[in-house]
Amino acid sequence: MPTDPVTPGVTEPDSGHRPAAGDHNQKENHVRKLIANYARLRTTAGDAGMSTVEYAVGTLAAATLAGVLIRIVGGDHVTAALTALFDRALK
Repeated sequence: MPTDPVTPGVTEPDSGHRPAAGDHNQKENHVRKLIANYARLRTTAGDAGMSTVEYAVGTLAAATLAGVLIRIVGGDHVTAALTALFDRALK
């Protein structure tokens, strides 16, 4: 009964030999383990990418706030108030 060296448990087509029942059970158990691992990975890794998205949104919000603050602080009223505050503090 010659077997295929590449695929264990599979025999050559002309041999007329069917795989043993134990081979089928091993394959079935292997498939069940694969399905269980896939299901476990889907539940544990479901939010794996969320931290990256949260960092990106936080960075965008910080950059936007920095831009708004630069525009506010760069205005004439704020510059005059800050200059007056520092002049009084340094006298």
